Amino acid sequence: MVIEPQGWEVEVPPGVTLLMAARTSGVVLPSSCRNGTCRACLCQLDSGQVTYLVEWPGLSAEEKQEGCILPCVALAASPLTVRAPGARRDGGAP
Repeated sequence: MVIEPQGWEVEVPPGVTLLMAARTSGVVLPSSCRNGTCRACLCQLDSGQVTYLVEWPGLSAEEKQEGCILPCVALAASPLTVRAPGARRDGGAP
């Protein structure tokens, strides 16, 4: 997964959510509930495909069509590029 606009690359192992893969790689995405309801982690899927751990994550049909995803419950189904302007490196790493 590539996180834009920073250009950070994160490996997403099978069965691991995008949020947890990012954290494991030292990238913190905004989050709160981690179950797909609060929408704090909402970001834009620029390319690729995801599947979800929950049947209907907290997104409207319109948001899904526009490419919005919830990384806390999303799994990579292909190589991805996501737009997450609020992402930051954990501990101030470059």
